[in-house]
Amino acid sequence: MAAELHILADVAVYRIRRLEMANLAGAAALALALQLPFDELAIRLVFGLLLNLLVYLNNDFHDREVDLVASGREHDKTEFLVANVGAAIRAQLGLVAILLGLAIAWGGGLWMPLVVGGGVCWAYSAVLKRRPVVDVLAMMIWGVAMPMVGVPEDRLSVALPLLLLLGLYSGVFESVQVLRDHEPDRAHGVRTTAVALGPARTAVLVRVLGLASAVFAAKSFGIVVAVPTFVAAALPIRGHTPEKVWNRMRLLCGGSFALACWTVWRSVP
Repeated sequence: MAAELHILADVAVYRIRRLEMANLAGAAALALALQLPFDELAIRLVFGLLLNLLVYLNNDFHDREVDLVASGREHDKTEFLVANVGAAIRAQLGLVAILLGLAIAWGGGLWMPLVVGGGVCWAYSAVLKRRPVVDVLAMMIWGVAMPMVGVPEDRLSVALPLLLLLGLYSGVFESVQVLRDHEPDRAHGVRTTAVALGPARTAVLVRVLGLASAVFAAKSFGIVVAVPTFVAAALPIRGHTPEKVWNRMRLLCGGSFALACWTVWRSVP
C-alpha cells in the first residue's frame, strides 16, 4: 500500500504544481453557482479529486517510458512509477472501485464525469494525443465532462452554458499546451496538432478558439462577461513563450468564467 500512496502523492504534487487540475476548480465554481448544499459540495469535490488522480495517473502510466527521458519532468517520480508498475495498476483499479462505489451510493449523475470524462482521458492518453486535431477535440469533450462533477443531474440544463464554455476554453488550453510541447513531441515522433500544423498555424488556432469562446460567452452571459476572453484572444502570441501565453489565457478566461458563474448564481431561485 505504501507504494500506491507514494505514486498517488507524486501525481497530486506534480499536477498541482503545474496547475493542471483546473477542472476541479471549475467543478467547485459550478457547484457554488448552483448553490448546492455543503454536504453535496463536499462529496462532489472529493469525487472530483479522486477522478483527477485517476486520469492523471493513467496519463503518467501511459507516458512513463517517454517521461523518463523528457526534459522538464521530475525524473525521480517517473523512475519510482516505472519501478512500481504493479502498484500503479493497483492504485488505478482501487480508484476506479472507489469512484464506482461513490457514484452508485450518491447518485446525482456522478456516473457521467466518471464514464465520459474518465473514458475520454483514457482514450486520449492511450491513442488520441497522437492524433492531430482529434487531440484538441478530445480535450474539449473532456473539458465539458470533468467539471460535471459539480453539477447534479437535475441541474444540468441550468449549467449547460457554463459547461460548454469550459469545453471551448479547454480547446484553447490544449492548443497552447501542444504548442508548448511542440519540440519534445516532434523529437519523440508524437504527432500532435502543433506538430502537424506547425507553431505559426497552431497560434492561429489558439486565437480562433479564443474568439469563439468570447463570442459564446457574450451570447450566453453578456458582453461584460466576455471582455476578459476577448482580451485573451486579442493579445499577441508570437514572441511570447507558450508557458506565458498559457498562464495568461487561464487567468483571463478564468475571469470570464467567474463572472459567468456569478451570473448563474444570481439567477438561481
